[in-house]
Amino acid sequence: MRSGRSTALAAIFFATTATVPALVPQAPHNTAPPHPRGYVAHHASPPPTIDGRLDDEAWRHAAWTDPFMDIEGALKPRPRFETRAKMLWDDQFLYIAADLRDPHLWATLTGHDSVIFHDNDFEVFIDPNGDNHEYYEFEINALGTYWDLLLSKPYKDDGKPVNSWEIPGLKSAVHLDGTLNDPRDVDRGWSVEIAFPWRVLGELARRPSPPTDGDQWRVNFSRVAWQLDPSSGRYQKVKGTREDNWVWSPQHVIDMHRPETWGYVQFSTKPAGTVTFAPDPAWSAKVWLHGVYYVQREYRKTHGRFAGTLAALGPAGAHPPDLRDASLAVVGRSFEASVTSGDGGRWAIRQDSLIRSESR
Repeated sequence: MRSGRSTALAAIFFATTATVPALVPQAPHNTAPPHPRGYVAHHASPPPTIDGRLDDEAWRHAAWTDPFMDIEGALKPRPRFETRAKMLWDDQFLYIAADLRDPHLWATLTGHDSVIFHDNDFEVFIDPNGDNHEYYEFEINALGTYWDLLLSKPYKDDGKPVNSWEIPGLKSAVHLDGTLNDPRDVDRGWSVEIAFPWRVLGELARRPSPPTDGDQWRVNFSRVAWQLDPSSGRYQKVKGTREDNWVWSPQHVIDMHRPETWGYVQFSTKPAGTVTFAPDPAWSAKVWLHGVYYVQREYRKTHGRFAGTLAALGPAGAHPPDLRDASLAVVGRSFEASVTSGDGGRWAIRQDSLIRSESR
């Protein structure tokens, strides 16, 4: 891993993490924010051919996700161009397809593990066990150039990107419906197919990989889209503008590295259309615990230490009535908050955002 790149990336993401996200209730007994988006991924037989074209029989039976929205949520303007995705799986791979409408196909980066979001791109984030740590990131542009990396934990928690991490056996392809880097015409867009091998995703999953029927993994998708100026006869980024970030499940803040807000993918071996997505019964507990985590971060900035009691956190320390037996333990520069959810599960979160079940 090249340390210069890691430092630059950390600076980019640390700059976006100063505020408490809208996910966190700011008053006692607030209803939990909306559950992240969910999707049922069905078992594929036969598997799709990875050629970038989404015309395989397997994809025809897979539902589209809801259209992507702004990374900060529905209160922001709708994306300029539509983006949707599909998911399938079998015993060897997790399959992901995406359709990205775009009248201006543009890409420049050709080197593996380049910082792909400097181009327009499509991105995948996967946290197998939903603990906010040890998650995977994958970015690809319209040239098919991709960047795969592993995060030990989010940048805001001093996580370091493992840029040397690779995905042996990965399959990926793009299909262009238009002409690349030619501003003289209007394009339709591009499509992406990716096959992630379970044997690699399972390295840090700490759970079955491939999954079993009914398992849920935390996944999100992002699309980076730059505003382009074709007036010079070639595409150039419009000066003074920043990229648009469009996502499947909203992050509520401009930072993809908040795994707690990613969507849920539920794996099914049953026929397509016969299974309904099941919301996370611990969602309210997880929201409250993350509220404690974020407010503790702010408390430490002000007081130089973590609050020793939940009461000292003000409204954030008061849990909603569907939760019980809340506790907080602080030892030096560390803390752990825990609570019991409505279904009886016990959950805890640490100062570095790692969240875990105490019931297993």
